Amino acid sequence: MSLLQLKNVSKNFLNDVPSGISAIDLTINSGDIVTILGESGSGKTTLLKLIYGYLVPQTGEVLYNEERIKGPTEKLIPGHDEMRMVTQELTLNIYAKVFDNIASQLSNTDLAAKAELTLQTMEFLRIDHLAEKKIVELSGGEQQRVAIARAVITEPKVLLLDEPFSQVDSILKRQLRDDIERLAKFLKMTIIMVTHDPNDGLTLSDHLIIIREGKILREGKPMDLYFDPQYAYVANLLGKANIFQGQSFLPNSHQTFAIYPHHIHLSFDSGQSATVKGTHFSGSYQEVEIVVDGKVILVHDTDFLSLKHGDQIFFEISHFHPLK
Repeated sequence: MSLLQLKNVSKNFLNDVPSGISAIDLTINSGDIVTILGESGSGKTTLLKLIYGYLVPQTGEVLYNEERIKGPTEKLIPGHDEMRMVTQELTLNIYAKVFDNIASQLSNTDLAAKAELTLQTMEFLRIDHLAEKKIVELSGGEQQRVAIARAVITEPKVLLLDEPFSQVDSILKRQLRDDIERLAKFLKMTIIMVTHDPNDGLTLSDHLIIIREGKILREGKPMDLYFDPQYAYVANLLGKANIFQGQSFLPNSHQTFAIYPHHIHLSFDSGQSATVKGTHFSGSYQEVEIVVDGKVILVHDTDFLSLKHGDQIFFEISHFHPLK
């Protein structure tokens, strides 16, 4: 069911470099985890602030349950009452305890219920062991979890997250992704998240929005966008794709194609001939750069072939993704 709608929304800023968003049309459904993905300066955070009501559109309107969201010129405290937003500038009392930071969002009408709900929220986000610590004593990732707990304890309908994984290491990131997914399901909460990391959008989202230079380039299910990127920008962003046109190994010399590195298989005995430029170990695979017709192709080799600069190698491509 449609929860949020943006109709022809624009908000631009007068800087040396043009910034903001232009003519955005977007529908967000209730209960979805939505990721807005793009490089720095693409307009992601501007879009998030417009949805929350921190900014006023220059054109168009933002609707929540078919009612226009009021901006800061119309509300004493900016932000929609049924939404909470966690920004990169965490608004925590750094000299207060974790428990007090979270509990402060609730009224004092029932102190026992307030304490119980605070403890439940901390347990849900795996920070109950930090209850007596001061914020200043926590890591950046722990502070991020406290900020999210503080935002969700009042059970908002929509949670907005601006780069929620930016201060979290890879192990905690996986846990936090799981917690965000549980929040959406358990509290039936719509979550809208901004990130520059494609893995966050691909692994967590129900709906993925690719934004570039203030405009939505592609949107849809993560798998659909990955396997049908349509644009070189999308293919590069989601999978470090090789982009080629006119090469002899392509099925159509007049069509531009994206080729993901893991769709290229290397061998010593069959396929198209290439020359190895270099290799780099990357854990579950090695990155191999090969040269064909003067063009460099990036390959993810899971067989860990013994290769060095100048070696002759053969390659075969399993999937070609045509681009506009």
